[in-house]
Amino acid sequence: MPHVHAQTSAEVPDGNMQAGQESATLPAITVTADKTEKFLDEVSASVLVISGDELEDAGITRFEQLEGRIPSLSFQPFGQSGINSPVMRGLTANFNALSTSTLLLVDGVPTLTAQGFENQFIDIDRIEVLRGPQSTLYGRNAEAGVIALYNRPMDNEPRTMLSAEVGSRDKRATRFALSRALVEDKLYASLSGEWMSQDGFIRNTYTGGKADDRERNNINLGLRWTPQAQTDVVLRYSRQQYHDGAAWWASPAAPRKTVASDTPSHNRSIGQSFSLNAAHEISPNLRMRFITAYNDFKDRVPQDTDFTPMEISWVQRDHRLRTLSQEFRLEGILGESDWLVGLYGDRSHNDLHNVGKRPMFPTFHQYADQTSNTLALFTHWNIPLASDFTLSLGSRIEHFKAQIEPSGFTRQSRKWTHFSPKIALQYQFTDNNQIYASVSQGVRNGGFNPLSPITNFAAFAPEKVWSYELGAKGRLLNQRLRYGVAAYYMDVDNMQVLQMPAPTIAYITSAATASSKGVELDVDYLLGRNWLLQAGVSWNRTRFGRFQDGPANYDGNRNPFAPNLNGYVGLRYDDPTGWYVQTQLVGSGKVYLDAANRYSRNGYGLVNLLAGYRHGDWDVSLYANNIAERTYDAVGYQNGFVTVYSPPREVGLRVTWRM
Repeated sequence: MPHVHAQTSAEVPDGNMQAGQESATLPAITVTADKTEKFLDEVSASVLVISGDELEDAGITRFEQLEGRIPSLSFQPFGQSGINSPVMRGLTANFNALSTSTLLLVDGVPTLTAQGFENQFIDIDRIEVLRGPQSTLYGRNAEAGVIALYNRPMDNEPRTMLSAEVGSRDKRATRFALSRALVEDKLYASLSGEWMSQDGFIRNTYTGGKADDRERNNINLGLRWTPQAQTDVVLRYSRQQYHDGAAWWASPAAPRKTVASDTPSHNRSIGQSFSLNAAHEISPNLRMRFITAYNDFKDRVPQDTDFTPMEISWVQRDHRLRTLSQEFRLEGILGESDWLVGLYGDRSHNDLHNVGKRPMFPTFHQYADQTSNTLALFTHWNIPLASDFTLSLGSRIEHFKAQIEPSGFTRQSRKWTHFSPKIALQYQFTDNNQIYASVSQGVRNGGFNPLSPITNFAAFAPEKVWSYELGAKGRLLNQRLRYGVAAYYMDVDNMQVLQMPAPTIAYITSAATASSKGVELDVDYLLGRNWLLQAGVSWNRTRFGRFQDGPANYDGNRNPFAPNLNGYVGLRYDDPTGWYVQTQLVGSGKVYLDAANRYSRNGYGLVNLLAGYRHGDWDVSLYANNIAERTYDAVGYQNGFVTVYSPPREVGLRVTWRM
């Protein structure tokens, strides 16, 4: 929900709100959680939606800012732009695995690695977050959930946005978006982008400057062609480029926010994606869709790890990760049932070059060439059983082949085939309220330790999850209250866990079993005229069952990076005269950073404030994030060798023009 000043849901079917009008009800929200359009209240899964307007109002321009704002979602503390390893319902994957446990989709285009798992949320229509295994529809990277981004549509309505921002640490940023019809009802184009620069907050006592300056720029191009009413073709290109200083890393023994490094540390990564999304309506009850996508991420990072003027230890990555994917599906209606069947395939090619130095050892170079191929067949059906009951059935069979060829070592290959079923039963006990129960299996594929010659690049097995979920959702109090609640239990086999006995030495093992259980609650409530209360909270308990790694036993320990509790509460007031205020508390519980549970990041609660004024096409706002300057450093990251700093308080001014 973007703002409180809403019309009725019948008057505003897309969920957008008009300033200065009293709220009557919360508008209906349309989602595509099962690859078909449905109202949010009708989907038998735990789904949270954040509108693009809300992202803009809150100044959310990177994924890490969604931690807590989306209950059950967090990210491993890493401190480097362009890489995010999501944690959903206690499950996560390390970026060294070159896969994720939660899938990122942008207009249906998948991102399969933590490298490139980023978006600046420019000209976004909405974010849909599906919590719980979604492997039946989305495959191996959707073991714990899906984050789906949808850009604003290109159509006959012209749209222009230009924004300028200044803030703490000499922050300067500009954002723009433009959409136009080139040929009315036939051809449309969009262009959006951003440039941002900000000084760092970590002082390098050796050079006298800041170690971690940030600069990024990105561009997004779109072209849409509708040659006839039944055909829709969308072509998109996106590019993200980083020109940063060091990661937010330092020695745990150093004074806070300081390093004394003479070793070059920076991030020069570049990510690009191309996609073609074509749909054609064969008949009123039958539609086909093609999605072709190419992702290319160049991960270029040298980083000091001793944080002293002496060259004792450092690491460097020079990787190129490329994936070409293709999906074809048919969607239809048969009687009162809706269905889809699809084929999916992808091919990844990763050129990996890892450089490093350890104390008392010379510099080493490790090269590896890694490829993989996926082929999958999937289907999903929603079948009404009676006027109030709906049965959802889905299945997917997926074949995955991976191969690694390290320099100086023997080539290895593995093959896995998975069957991922899902069944859900929904009971619509009123027009706007339902309960549901579901059983599903999630899968994250196995692979190789691509940068671990110490283990002979050993393979690790696929991680599999059986999930059991019971939920309720809907709208109450004359549709002024929207709620969603879900309880789940997940049984995990062959859990993949990163072990790091020393800097530059890391390997992934799949020796663990685990269980994850929890509860999620989301609430939007129109308190009164122009007031909106939003809140969400999740409780999760993810523990190893059996986990023996060599002589070490981790039975009963918490899974690294999985908080027991996270969530938010926010209150917003929109005055009919144009001014608005918003306050939000976002928090997360303590997380451990290693399987032994020796090192941790403390829990935190951040207070974010926003105030602004709208007049005509102009919007001026002031913001203060983490106003109390809370710190939540990850002390002991990489098995005790590194502290990852939390960002400090940030205040700023944004001026936006829209027409």
